[in-house]
Amino acid sequence: MAETWKQWEGREVNEFQLRQYLGGSDHSAVFLTERGEQEPQKAAIKLVLAQLEDPELQLSWWGLATKLSHPHLLRLFQTGRCQLDGTELLYVVMEYAEEDLSQIVPIRPLTPAEARQMLKPVLDALAYLHGKGFVHGHIKPTNIMAVSDQLKVSTDGLCGVGERSGVLGASSLYTPPEIASGAGISPSSDIWSLGVTLVEALTQHPPIWQDQQQDPVVPETVPAPFLEIARHCLRRNPQLRWTLAQIAQHLQSASTQPGKTPIIAPATAPRQNWRYWAAAAAGLALLAMLAGPGILKHRQAAEPTPAVPSEPSAPQPTPVPEAATPETKTSPEAVAAKRPLANPTAPSRAEGPPTTTTASTGGSVPGMVAQQVMPDVSRGARGTIQGRIRIRVELKVGSSGNVVRAKLVTRGPSRYFATKALQAAESWKFTPPQVDGQPVPSEWILRFEIARAGTTVHPAQITP
Repeated sequence: MAETWKQWEGREVNEFQLRQYLGGSDHSAVFLTERGEQEPQKAAIKLVLAQLEDPELQLSWWGLATKLSHPHLLRLFQTGRCQLDGTELLYVVMEYAEEDLSQIVPIRPLTPAEARQMLKPVLDALAYLHGKGFVHGHIKPTNIMAVSDQLKVSTDGLCGVGERSGVLGASSLYTPPEIASGAGISPSSDIWSLGVTLVEALTQHPPIWQDQQQDPVVPETVPAPFLEIARHCLRRNPQLRWTLAQIAQHLQSASTQPGKTPIIAPATAPRQNWRYWAAAAAGLALLAMLAGPGILKHRQAAEPTPAVPSEPSAPQPTPVPEAATPETKTSPEAVAAKRPLANPTAPSRAEGPPTTTTASTGGSVPGMVAQQVMPDVSRGARGTIQGRIRIRVELKVGSSGNVVRAKLVTRGPSRYFATKALQAAESWKFTPPQVDGQPVPSEWILRFEIARAGTTVHPAQITP
């Protein structure tokens, strides 16, 4: 398939020229391109074969990801459909990354200081994603990237809690055991993949997992505090894995223990980015990049240590209706939002505990669900359901907390259920988010899952 992809160099997808084939697989490929007319800038465009299980679902996830804003997440700019030589394709245009971690690990392992500076922004980015209702689902060295002076995590494969994520494949060690056995993805799935990536970055080899009834073996050569972190990430039981907050807390406490030599080198020590390391290994002489903490020319050496990512310190397992998975971990507020109806044939208006999302930095306060309304599905219609019907509704909410506009993003297989979900979503009410003490409009995505046993909904604030 690589030859087929490469022959499209020089072709155009809408206004984007496929300048250079950068790599790919049987179902997708990435090309170098440019965006902007007056001052064109490098970008990457990913093409995906449209013969996927649900192309519209992929486009909807990409569309939601374009609205995310975080310094350690790769930005997505534009998505759509196209056709080349009769082949139906989906495409997404994103930031161009100069390097990724998979190019460094074969040359040499990361030092403890570099591993620490790699881990911190990844934890921060994942905490942001989980707070917005996303799961990354693809944490591995190729998806931890260098963009200019920033370390960034890919965003083109994001999905929601409970979704199936088949990109890594059931045979990949980065894929947690619950996914390989058919369960839906959850935030704890990202923890497993992060543990595998951390061990590989420090040893140049993934952990050994010969007896799959036991936890993987983490080499004793992994330095502290990463040995303890990796072991707690790589627990077969997702309920026993550490949370992002626990990892960050352990990382922070290890650097401040009395009598311990800090892992981070002094702020005055010069460091280089990934490109410098790779060039040095090849015998090339390059000047050291700007001083800064870690493996990228990150200009944050003089800044205080980042706070622990916002996440419940002791998450409780979500009650398991038909539409949920045992591995899903959420806040108590999210548990309330996902509680199925006691009477699935009647609408429910709950004024109970609001659903919260991860707070962003600065003077902003996230919005909350003030009133949720479930679809009024008749008993007869519910009896026709096989499995689960998933419907996504995007809401635009005014500064008063009332829904201004509701739009179906994913309709599901039935117009009846989609209409019922849309009607219910229009009646939701919110406590509006605040910026500098003032209520502001917001956007939300509601993921309805309708089954014979009842209905659950997963709300997530997308903006601001």
